[in-house]
Amino acid sequence: MSERYLKGAEKLNELEPNGANNLIDAFSEVCPDLAKYTIEYPFGDILQRDGLDYRTRELVTIAALTALGNCQPQLNGHINGALNIGCTQKEITEVILQMSVYAGFPAAINGMTVAKEVFESRDEIPV
Repeated sequence: MSERYLKGAEKLNELEPNGANNLIDAFSEVCPDLAKYTIEYPFGDILQRDGLDYRTRELVTIAALTALGNCQPQLNGHINGALNIGCTQKEITEVILQMSVYAGFPAAINGMTVAKEVFESRDEIPV
């Protein structure tokens, strides 16, 4: 395994315990390279860069996924991950609310719905 892969797996596992193995398992029969590339590039290369801390990168990711409007499974994972690395519910909901200005109310409503589901699944009362 490459150094990129090992660093990426470590970073992904910070967001979601056993996240790297879960990703590998999800695509092992269909396209194992997708899991490998996902671990290496975003988690092994981009998230290792200087300039933004991990919390900020997760909040930016939540904003982007909210703005796209059709990435609910990924948004769910990144909201959980952001909470796992110390982001607050308030920070997450403010980022999603901000997207109502730039991506529209439907995207923000979809994003906030995912956030509410995540908060409830973690037995945390939404802000």
